Amino acid sequence: MKKKLLSLVMAAAMVLGLAACGSNSDTADTSGSDDSASGTTFKIGTIGPLTGENAIYGLAVANGAKIAVEEINASDSAIKFELQSQDDVADGETSVNAYNKLMDWGMQLLVGPTTTGAAQAVSAVTNTDRTFMLTPSASSTDVIDGKDNVFQVCFTDPNQGSSSADYMAENMPDAKIAIIYRNDDAYSQGIHDTFVTEAAAKGLNVVYEGTFTKDTATDFSVQLTGAQSAGADLVFLPIYYQPASVILNQANAMGYAPTFFGVDGMDGILTMEGFDTSLAEGVMLLTPFSATLEENQSFVQAYQDEFGDTPNQFAADAYDAVYILKAALEAAECTPDMSSADICEALIPVMPTLSYDGLTGKGMTWDASGAVSKDPTAFVIENGTYVLP
Repeated sequence: MKKKLLSLVMAAAMVLGLAACGSNSDTADTSGSDDSASGTTFKIGTIGPLTGENAIYGLAVANGAKIAVEEINASDSAIKFELQSQDDVADGETSVNAYNKLMDWGMQLLVGPTTTGAAQAVSAVTNTDRTFMLTPSASSTDVIDGKDNVFQVCFTDPNQGSSSADYMAENMPDAKIAIIYRNDDAYSQGIHDTFVTEAAAKGLNVVYEGTFTKDTATDFSVQLTGAQSAGADLVFLPIYYQPASVILNQANAMGYAPTFFGVDGMDGILTMEGFDTSLAEGVMLLTPFSATLEENQSFVQAYQDEFGDTPNQFAADAYDAVYILKAALEAAECTPDMSSADICEALIPVMPTLSYDGLTGKGMTWDASGAVSKDPTAFVIENGTYVLP
């Protein structure tokens, strides 16, 4: 009788728990296989901004991961996944709380966090807990430094900075370059620093540098006037698309029309609500993924069918991340009944042995530091799409 009563209480608790989860605005829908209740699936989580001004990134990560999980669960693979996504509004403290929620749920592997600042905060906790962390899009080396359990799918900030300078040296060697960057943001500052070093080594002509902060990202008249007065015909923007959209608007209003050159944070500007995409014509950017390339059309179609939108680089990074985890789990011969800590220790030595062909790079490899080796591709925006220059 006691056992029956206990079973009824537990069942009621599960129903209430599921109802609470479904009503929680900071949790995306979970997806998994029918075997999740019997302990035959691995539990993975994503963390990112599902609400707020950076939601385009976090939702893309959650959605890209969801498509990969659904594909794998529908295949004949022995590896199956259950997925839950948590909202961190791109805030470090909130991200740590989201991580703790996922661990309470039983998470064994983390795909995230999405943004650099949040990932820096969470990576320290995962390192202590010995939870394996594969961030799809946090690109600062600070995320992985000194943490043997943390790996990246996106190329690092130094890689973006040096690759941008290398591209300009090869294709625009005579350009007069201005840089506008956010100096209170690890992502922007990191790309800027490496770019400046590589630009000097390549003999590029940087004629102006302008900075801004989160609180001053609404008026770029001083920076644009400075760049124009210095004769800059190429403006490097190692920033996210929101301030970039303001810069493009204000440059157009003042009649200043240099070539603007961005990095992967620029991805999303073409789908930004209220932005006149004609202002982005001719903008160049480095990104590992384009929805217009033929080889990516299967993923693009699946994403459009499910979410009614075109995937960006962050969605592709997360999609790749789930498949990378699958490959690592297979190589390490992990089983779903293993603890998160045991899985972590099994995957750490396996990651540097993998070579993975994905949406965001062919022959991706990792070193023991957690950094991925792959090269970004330069695209130019023409007629509202990315095309190879």
